[in-house]
Amino acid sequence: MEGSNAEAALSVSASSIRITDVTQDGDVLTFAIASQKLNSSAGVCVFRIYEDFDWLQQSLFSQENLPGLQGIIFPPLPSKALPSQSNTQTKALKLGFLALGQDWQSYCKALEFYLQQVAAHPTLCKCKALDSFLINSESPGKQRGRKGIFNRLSQAVEEMRKESHKDMDNFFQNERNKNTNLAALSKVATEKLLDVVMTEEKLALACGHFSTSLHLCVNQDDAAAVAFSKVCLKLSDVIEAAKRNFEKVASNNLSTLGLGLDLESRYQEAEKEMLFRRTCKLIELETVKKGTEKAKANKREVMEAFQTAVEKEFNLISSVAKQEIERFHSSRVNMLKNFLIGWCELQLNTAKEFAELYSQHLEACRNIYSE
Repeated sequence: MEGSNAEAALSVSASSIRITDVTQDGDVLTFAIASQKLNSSAGVCVFRIYEDFDWLQQSLFSQENLPGLQGIIFPPLPSKALPSQSNTQTKALKLGFLALGQDWQSYCKALEFYLQQVAAHPTLCKCKALDSFLINSESPGKQRGRKGIFNRLSQAVEEMRKESHKDMDNFFQNERNKNTNLAALSKVATEKLLDVVMTEEKLALACGHFSTSLHLCVNQDDAAAVAFSKVCLKLSDVIEAAKRNFEKVASNNLSTLGLGLDLESRYQEAEKEMLFRRTCKLIELETVKKGTEKAKANKREVMEAFQTAVEKEFNLISSVAKQEIERFHSSRVNMLKNFLIGWCELQLNTAKEFAELYSQHLEACRNIYSE
């Protein structure tokens, strides 16, 4: 999703954006965001809290005089973290994979992806708020961002009937059907992998307890006790290796496929919101057309002019939406492919590493019985 056109609109390189550190002060997480100036070796580092990210997202939503804005698939901003929540399972229900891992690494990576996707977007990268967010040392959070008029419209109860409104364009109707299925499937896949990761972490914890408890069996009273103690200590080493294996496999799942599925799930929801906004505009156009047909002669000219304006806006939104959908499908395939490749490589390396370690433990066990 990166491109020279996107970078040209920013004073920093979109591909250089990194979240290099996070510090916690009570319930507040502060993120260090580093980037590099275009055509320069000079670097920039700013510090932002979550409210600054939210301000940026609202600034993107509420850009005025930007034709076709409602047809854009906005990169999804992760939900606000819950650093004070001590229950890992409760956090996982709220943030999914982003709540797991040490030092909020996954959450930082998700926010980093968000900034990179916004900076690489051919339209959103031109928003002045983005450049200000990335290079100004002063936090923008004190400035209240206006809520976008179409932010989270799909959650409004009175708008729910519009979600099932049939589209006159087969391209968009088919896209809505595919999006509904993919959004549900990606959410389920994300939740299932999250269950796997949390189970692996529980197994690692259990192995740790078992390995430690085996040391309680060590006894030097007689020869038989000494021999038994050797077996317990060696078994403790093996269980400790299993513990580290579970931890590493869980970490690999989290940092690669987990983040990829989480990003896919949130992007499907972002596309769903864009398609819903277009559907709302379609319903508005159909309502205006009906009003024009029923208008009396003295009001028909005004209604026709209004219909033309609404139709022009709708066509522009549809045009932008089609470009966004094509771009979205291309980029999501590449992103998922990269996450899957990274996942396979890490898990293969981990399997080889621990296969060698288990072989060493097996040989050591044989030596015990041969003594």
